[in-house]
Amino acid sequence: MRPRPTRRERFDSLVLGVVSAIDERWHRQLGLVEFAVEDTPLVPDDWDVDSVPLSSLIRGTGTAPTRLVVFRRPIEHRCEGREELEALVLTVVVEQVAELLGVSADEVDPRYGEDDS
Repeated sequence: MRPRPTRRERFDSLVLGVVSAIDERWHRQLGLVEFAVEDTPLVPDDWDVDSVPLSSLIRGTGTAPTRLVVFRRPIEHRCEGREELEALVLTVVVEQVAELLGVSADEVDPRYGEDDS
């Protein structure tokens, strides 16, 4: 019997689901992009704690791929339940991909902003 997935494994799976759906639709336009999950961002000691980043987008240069990193703990910290977590992960990934592609977030994924009504 497989042990129950850890919090990190559940988060990784959630991000993978969002990324897979977006990559399937936008693969040609995205080109070479590495998607990753890290627990926390590395921020300077004097960083404003109210503005801890939820993700990082580092554009590729030459043969180096673009890298989009989602930070698990800051995202989890802002969410009270699974539904909020799923919505925030979708929002973070979609907004970064939209920035990368130069298109609107709702164009990247029609689920973006669904709960804003």
